[in-house]
Amino acid sequence: MNAIVELRNATKEYRGVPAVQDVSFALHRGEVHALLGENGAGKSTLTKMIAGVVHPTSGELWVDGQKVELGSPSDALGRGIAMVYQETSLVPSLTVAQNIYLTDDKLFHRLRGIYIAGQQFLQSLNFHVDPTAMVATLGAGQKQMVEIARAVHHNAQVIIFDEPTATLTPEEKHQFFSLVSRLKQRGVSIIFISHALEEALQIADRITVMRDGQHVVTDATSAFDREKIVRAMVGRTLSGELYGSHTDRQVRGAGEKVLSVQNLSMGNMVRNTSFSVFAGQITGVFGLIGSGRTEAAKVVAGVLKRDFFHGGQVRLNGRPVRYRVPRPAVRDGIIYVTEDRKIEGFFETMSIAENIHLGAMAAGRTKSTTVSMKEMRAIAKEWIDALNVKAINADARVIELSGGNQQKVVVAKALVQKPKLVIFDEPTRGVDVGAIAEIHHLINRLADEGIAVMVISSYLPEILQLSDRILVCRQGRIVEEFEGHRADEETIMYAAVH
Repeated sequence: MNAIVELRNATKEYRGVPAVQDVSFALHRGEVHALLGENGAGKSTLTKMIAGVVHPTSGELWVDGQKVELGSPSDALGRGIAMVYQETSLVPSLTVAQNIYLTDDKLFHRLRGIYIAGQQFLQSLNFHVDPTAMVATLGAGQKQMVEIARAVHHNAQVIIFDEPTATLTPEEKHQFFSLVSRLKQRGVSIIFISHALEEALQIADRITVMRDGQHVVTDATSAFDREKIVRAMVGRTLSGELYGSHTDRQVRGAGEKVLSVQNLSMGNMVRNTSFSVFAGQITGVFGLIGSGRTEAAKVVAGVLKRDFFHGGQVRLNGRPVRYRVPRPAVRDGIIYVTEDRKIEGFFETMSIAENIHLGAMAAGRTKSTTVSMKEMRAIAKEWIDALNVKAINADARVIELSGGNQQKVVVAKALVQKPKLVIFDEPTRGVDVGAIAEIHHLINRLADEGIAVMVISSYLPEILQLSDRILVCRQGRIVEEFEGHRADEETIMYAAVH
């Protein structure tokens, strides 16, 4: 089959360290090609070379049978190659329609025309997004839809999707898969990067697996199953570590009641909800998007304020607390690990060591108010080793890391504060299977050490695998509680929607 895009013996080095090493990759016309691998395997770097975002240190790029050198993403777009990034590249201060038609000078300044065109175009994609809405007001899932719409609008013949479903609801994912099918029928070639292996097995024609910046295997999707992909990705099987049978495992008993929440309310998002969290136990919280689970956790951690009148009561170790900002909560030992690592989790232009040290300073764990470089690097090394963060060194900027390693830095920045209660919000979103196993091991270790742990997750196998107790949130309230080993997916989902 004729390749529309081909990389030949491509290498990309950063500071002399190869992120991609001597990799050859071909995308056939009209195919969906899944690109899989752990965080740091080189998937995004490989596709960014195709999209003109980064330039190969060595190797060749061929498009439509011609050797080319792309100087920028606009050069790639001129050759029919568009990329939808994992972290959105939209302009927050513009509307949805303006972002879609940003490069269309004739239409961009005609607001009425652009909104009508945007409405029709979004409806044709079956995307329910208001074209007049400011991008800054959209949720993560809707922003991803706008990114996808913008790529489709450019009539690209090659579209690269980097983790397109990580922030989408099940219904939105179904719409996205239908869109991919329609694009394929139109002859569009698609590269699909995802950590959800079932999605790759469902929609891809071929699968390529990378590991440590090198090509491992490429074959037809029919030649793979989940186990074979995992072995290729990490060099070993993870069946026993990841999402095994939760009914056979030992459930931890409840220790001291660390957190007690009574009749908590915050606007329309949290409505008279009550729950408790115990030391030495993992409390899983499941709920659909908009159920109020994240908002309730943020109120507890001081990120959001509960209603001034009739806002309910929060007790930490039996003592009433009311946090208006996170700092006093941190000082009292409550840590919230955000679901949005890029916006809320770290300072992207700072190094790994600086980010982790800031966490220690926030909790008053450092020896002085002045920064000791020796102390900072020692703390960073301890956590880089503990969490297996893959980086050149502790001075590497966090923005240069892969998504999974960024998440590990966020976790390190939280745990260096020596918390009594840790709230993990979607701890493994956009993280590869190897890193998921490491993060799960860490969460279990925290509970074994007697720390109270809350895990908020939209992924039911994760909730079932980790939780000693499971709370189900619906319409701003905790509506059901289950013992971890006695619940099943059907029962929990029924409680979440009925």
